[in-house]
Amino acid sequence: MTNNGRRKILDRYIYFCVLFLFITVTACENSEQEIKAFTEKKVGVDEAAAIETYFSQAGKMRAKLTSPVMFRYQDTLPRVEFPQSLHVDFYNDSLQVESNLDALYGRYIEGQKKMFLKDSVVVVQRFNQDTLRCKELWWDQNKEIFYTDKPIRITKKDGTILPGQGLEASQDFRNIKIINPSQGILPVAESEFPGAPTPDSARADGDSTGRRNRLPGTPDTLPVPQR
Repeated sequence: MTNNGRRKILDRYIYFCVLFLFITVTACENSEQEIKAFTEKKVGVDEAAAIETYFSQAGKMRAKLTSPVMFRYQDTLPRVEFPQSLHVDFYNDSLQVESNLDALYGRYIEGQKKMFLKDSVVVVQRFNQDTLRCKELWWDQNKEIFYTDKPIRITKKDGTILPGQGLEASQDFRNIKIINPSQGILPVAESEFPGAPTPDSARADGDSTGRRNRLPGTPDTLPVPQR
């Protein structure tokens, strides 16, 4: 074989090697792009507006949540976030609303069935009109309780507030335990609690300001089941 023949064979060999390398690299780049797109899709965020969702326990409806915006995250910790406020109505066995909850932010952890609430959290008990205010609060759907270790205050219907640090309460808010009650009672403006008594009815069994003299630890403060 002549030198020209050998050179032609070598040139063809080099050409096919370069072509094979180009195809391999291109295929790898496409695979990386497909993997990246698939990964982004798996950890993506689903967004919905004007949300109305229901929570059940033992086959019974226990709560209805409404919110203007919802984000659902499907990653290592599946969760639902409500970044623009939310409202929750809690129901008893007769499907009557027994308490209401409002907050500016909520995060529901689906696997744990727990919701974290923060920013201007307010819970109102419909029967006795007791009102809880705090910055952070947890709701355990399985145990049907609220709890927090942050500062709280409870406004009574008679016009007093019970401040403290930490709280456990049943979902219907009838049984409440303040973990570390603060000493004394503070007056509260009538605008901060619903169903305020008239001045005459308040003075009938209170002091001259219309406020009852009740301290933390009275029968209104009852323990709830342990978590």
